[in-house]
Amino acid sequence: MTDPATTAPAASAADQMTAEVLRNALVVAAEEASIVVVRSAYSTFIVEGSDASAAILDAEGRLIAHSMATTLMNSMALSVAVPHLLADIPAATMRPGDVFVTNDAYGGGIHTNDLLVFRPVFVYGTVRWFTGTLIHVSDIGGSSAGGMASLATDIFQEGLQLPPVRIATADGLEQPIVRILQLNSRTPDKVLGDVQALIAGATTAATRVEELIATHGAETFQQGINAYLHDTEQRTRAALSRLPAGTFHASYDIDDDGIHPDRRHTVRVAVTTGRDALTLDFAGTDAQVPAAVNASVSQSLAAVVFAVRCFLDPTIAMNDGCLRALDVRLPIGSLLNAQSPYPCGGRFLPAYAAMEAVFQALSDAVPERAIAASGILQPFSIAATDAPYWIHLAYDYGGVGARHGKDGPDATGIHFGLGRNSVPQTEPVENRCPIRVESVACLPDSGGPGRWRGGRGTRTVFRLLADADITT
Repeated sequence: MTDPATTAPAASAADQMTAEVLRNALVVAAEEASIVVVRSAYSTFIVEGSDASAAILDAEGRLIAHSMATTLMNSMALSVAVPHLLADIPAATMRPGDVFVTNDAYGGGIHTNDLLVFRPVFVYGTVRWFTGTLIHVSDIGGSSAGGMASLATDIFQEGLQLPPVRIATADGLEQPIVRILQLNSRTPDKVLGDVQALIAGATTAATRVEELIATHGAETFQQGINAYLHDTEQRTRAALSRLPAGTFHASYDIDDDGIHPDRRHTVRVAVTTGRDALTLDFAGTDAQVPAAVNASVSQSLAAVVFAVRCFLDPTIAMNDGCLRALDVRLPIGSLLNAQSPYPCGGRFLPAYAAMEAVFQALSDAVPERAIAASGILQPFSIAATDAPYWIHLAYDYGGVGARHGKDGPDATGIHFGLGRNSVPQTEPVENRCPIRVESVACLPDSGGPGRWRGGRGTRTVFRLLADADITT
């Protein structure tokens, strides 16, 4: 079959129609998978917050489609993790019905609480595609319940690390791996339910891919994907070619790292535009630190791609075609490309800084599309102090900065990281945890004044009905 990276020839109208049908069908397949995860999961954060992602990838990990609510934070992780999966478990050793799981932050993942699950799709006995699902499970160990180890100085304090391993076969779950996950969790039943939900979602997407291949034929299916990835690349390059040529420098500071008060850390970028491509070089960004202000490479890449897309045509689909015109350079061992054993749980901070730095650089290049700095989200966990354990994970959201000609939207949090996330409904939270939610509201005037105001943030007021640890 043709490699998806091969430049596609000019397609006929019929070919273009087939490609568009396949593109939409694959997005719907991924969306269905993410909904299956939400409806099957055990963790309140997933069930009530709808925080689940799904993607369809080729045999090398290139992003083919993702669910409509999937964030770049998650789809980039699923994409970047596939080569690491294949390095540990070669495709030739995989069998129909196999499912794999990992949470390796240095192998494409995000942080220890985010489990990535993959299911291979076979064509004529060969792995040609993967479906992937991802959620933040309720707890997987570490110094703080729920994965909010804000004072971690290494990744070991953030929880169990899991390299790519087989979690299921056609015969069912691999019980030794399941037991490892459960024995390292304060909420073992929820972790088991979440893993089963992830597998169900990946299986649903794989079934839909197999049905599309059966309907269109393996060759037409491959050619259709080649065509729409090529179209996305061409549209991305055309949009980039309209940016003014030049190199634009910007930086963004992280005020402190939670361990050393008043010690700032800086993300720096040089954005070079010209012709139909873009180079984003983060040389000069501060080095990784033993504090929760580092990000894995997939998270930094997600933030950068998101920022660039904000300055392009919003109707351009998000898939591997978008990435082919971008040269993103993330120095190894920096805040944006952390290496073991530096913690990655606070990945929002450096990734957000990278996003804002790119925004600033591109705003200098195209002032009429300028975007003011935005409010970050405030994640927190409320957890039982001892057994029986219960955990409530949630966010308060900041708003988006004002744009030229428009106010910023309210209560979005980190736009590249949250997708479909919603404020959990009060009644289910109060039913599952000894918590009373007294109010959830947007804060008046919190967005900053101006001709166009910034988006407002939220404030949630809880009353605790039992002893609990609160981590933020």
